[in-house]
Amino acid sequence: MEKFLETIVRQIVDEPDQVSVTLEETENSTVLKLSVAPGDMGRVIGREGKVARALRTVAKAAFRNNPKPVYVDIVELE
Repeated sequence: MEKFLETIVRQIVDEPDQVSVTLEETENSTVLKLSVAPGDMGRVIGREGKVARALRTVAKAAFRNNPKPVYVDIVELE
């Protein structure tokens, strides 16, 4: 499922080679860490967070069979 989210985000950003998604499982939740280039943060978040909200909705739908809640964290590459 990480590849699915990564494929979607690569279509949105200007620097698709710098997009990466890592999956972190905790005992209470599943966290997808989405890393993008600093210049692409605005594109991924969108106006009033609409794009970020849509990405989170897609991730939740993709992980609907997962018993834990799914979260998407958007971080800049360092």
